Amino acid sequence: MTIGVAVFGATGSIGKSTLSVIKTHPDRFHLEVVSAHSSIDKLIRIIECFEPAHVILTDPLQESALMERLPRKFKGSLAFGESSLVEAANATEVDVVMAAIVGGAGLRSTYAAVSAGKRVCLANKEALVMAGELIIAEAKKSGAVLLPIDSEHNAMFQCLPESYLVGEHIEGLQQLILTCSGGPFLDWSIDDLARITPKQAVAHPNWSMGRKISVDSATLMNKGLELIEATHLFGVNESIIDVVIHPESIIHSFVEFIDGSILAQLASPDMRIPIAHALGFPERLRVDVKRLALTELSGLHFEAVRHDVFPALELARKACAEGDDRPIILNAANEVAVAAFLNDQISFTEVTEITADCLNQIAKQSVYSINDVLSLDKMCRKIVNGLIMERK
Repeated sequence: MTIGVAVFGATGSIGKSTLSVIKTHPDRFHLEVVSAHSSIDKLIRIIECFEPAHVILTDPLQESALMERLPRKFKGSLAFGESSLVEAANATEVDVVMAAIVGGAGLRSTYAAVSAGKRVCLANKEALVMAGELIIAEAKKSGAVLLPIDSEHNAMFQCLPESYLVGEHIEGLQQLILTCSGGPFLDWSIDDLARITPKQAVAHPNWSMGRKISVDSATLMNKGLELIEATHLFGVNESIIDVVIHPESIIHSFVEFIDGSILAQLASPDMRIPIAHALGFPERLRVDVKRLALTELSGLHFEAVRHDVFPALELARKACAEGDDRPIILNAANEVAVAAFLNDQISFTEVTEITADCLNQIAKQSVYSINDVLSLDKMCRKIVNGLIMERK
């Protein structure tokens, strides 16, 4: 019997890397469920290659297009709409869920997988940013196993004892240190940043990623979201999490203990490494990636973040410290602002400015359920769209 994997968001960069690992280990895994939003071409190629038992397309407007092009040899089931993801997360044939849908759109399906007690590989950081406390509490209730996929959090997880469970207290911990490449504009001035184009912003120097996360990496908001994510994954306060610039992206994070020891995980910048770690945990899976030749490394460099040039990180830290609905608003506002930038509606620097404006406009409130989170997310997106229109 092989392990049944559901890949939610299979046509994105994380989905692609996950499918590569599954294909490398057909004796261990099979693709039970695959989902996409509207990328029909990529989805068809996945169906032809992996022959999954269940296919989900969350954009109902693309139903006819998929039906017309569906391979004749496909014998599985088809489902449409986001509610189908929740059903798939509960399927008994699914052992592992790769939560790789980008942004707030992945929250409900991620929460459903956690509620069903699955092994959940968390690539959708926004789910924890928006509802970290609710997800961790639900995991403890259901017995779900949460494994981080972000390279930084996976690196920290690898530096902890094998018996560590996500969300637990870490004995003897002094500090968590997230590394950050600094993105493509590391040494640029504030004035230069205002003239950045979407094409420039999505060209990350080290990683191959989707457009949204590439922009987040360029503004350093991605590191802010990762900071919030880390507080939930490792049960810590944001005050003991530091961020350092590491342009080479070789050391993916550090864990410092109270005796002065610092542990780090090093690897080539390839997402198949953390994905394989999570899929095979606690075993190690062989992955065909570039190996580090330590004697060939010209040097590893570290420097402080220039918060005056890249204010998004401190904005996220403040939202994390204030808690309640602040991370939800931060995430929703940033998502809408990034989309507007990619559509040439606002400038690069306005992404963070608009996110800050939205946080200032909405009064703080407590959140008690996933429905509360989703309602607040929806309201915030309307407000941000209004702020964007005002700037035109």
